[in-house]
Amino acid sequence: MPLLHKAAMNFLASASADSRRELQEFARAHASWLDDFALFMALKEEHGLVAWTRWPSDIAARQGEAMKRNKEELASAIEAQKFFQYVFFQQWQKLRAYGRARGIRIIGDLPIYVAHDSADVWANRQFFLLDERGTPLKIAGVPPDYFSATGQCWGNPIYDWPLLKQTGFQWWIERLRAALRLYDFIRIDHFRGFEAYWEVPGNETTAINGRWVKGPGAELFSVLRKELGDLPIIAENLGVITPEVEALRHEFRLPGMAILQFAFGNDPQAPTFKPHNYVRDLVAYTGTHDNDTVVGWWTSSGSGDSTRSAEDVTQEHAYARAYLGFKDDPIHWVLIRAIMSSVANTAIVPMQDLLGLGSQARMNLPGVPSGYWKWRMKPGAASEEIAARLKELATLYDR
Repeated sequence: MPLLHKAAMNFLASASADSRRELQEFARAHASWLDDFALFMALKEEHGLVAWTRWPSDIAARQGEAMKRNKEELASAIEAQKFFQYVFFQQWQKLRAYGRARGIRIIGDLPIYVAHDSADVWANRQFFLLDERGTPLKIAGVPPDYFSATGQCWGNPIYDWPLLKQTGFQWWIERLRAALRLYDFIRIDHFRGFEAYWEVPGNETTAINGRWVKGPGAELFSVLRKELGDLPIIAENLGVITPEVEALRHEFRLPGMAILQFAFGNDPQAPTFKPHNYVRDLVAYTGTHDNDTVVGWWTSSGSGDSTRSAEDVTQEHAYARAYLGFKDDPIHWVLIRAIMSSVANTAIVPMQDLLGLGSQARMNLPGVPSGYWKWRMKPGAASEEIAARLKELATLYDR
């Protein structure tokens, strides 16, 4: 950040007229989110990065005089934030063009919820279930599942869906429009929450004491399709999936997901995750960012890292061996071959699985607030042998 601030100061002090005009044009084109975001981040820095609910009450509540005063006092910091985004978008679009020229498309992840300590919530308090201090009255999560016996308590504030509907879901239209400027496809995390979502009281620390509440359903997606055309969306349809959730997905022709790691155990969706039950309109994964790596999953005892018992693990392994027909082959390549040989339109393999890494390379453990999202691939880790084997499978199965 110090280097970025130095770059911003240099730019604002000495940029050419053409460069300044480009920045201004970028700011105008992205004003629907950039103005609030730049002010929010400038205020975060000014207040030592504490949550917005701990700022002075007048600016936390976005009162007119406080907003005007802070915009004037933090003008250079706000411009710096806009400069950061301007440079990022320039670099990102170059990367995206580089990929497109080589037939590579980018899938972006759009979680259904947003963070409480965000410009989204601070600038749009009316669209979230908050008390007068801005603290969430209701928070998001999921009931007890494969990952956690107490459920996942995410802490994100719940939307005021009736009010969003009254506005024609304009906030959601702009959110999706902004994402489509970055990505070719959008994977919507926790798609089932649009049909019904697990609502937890804001003062809870686990997700046990929640309830299912009906979401906006087809009304939202009808508006999104009308405004944005065909929706290049992948629906993350994992968890407690009902016929109503699948009906919503099918109505708008949104491909779902299949996770091969879940195909051999007690997961309620296990039958649909087996390759012989795949359909073409599907994205198949060995595992996602929320799973252990394939090697980690295969070598795990189950205790302490999931709701599986030792007996469950033994039965899971026996079933997988019988179903996939292997003995001592590397487990990650067995699962990679299984999804690539399937009829699923798209097969996705996390880099950790291509490299055959264990649990130490796990990307994320759902519901755990720190210690994850740190894995990086070292230069040269993807060997020519791995590339050749992947190319062979892609050729064999028309990938």
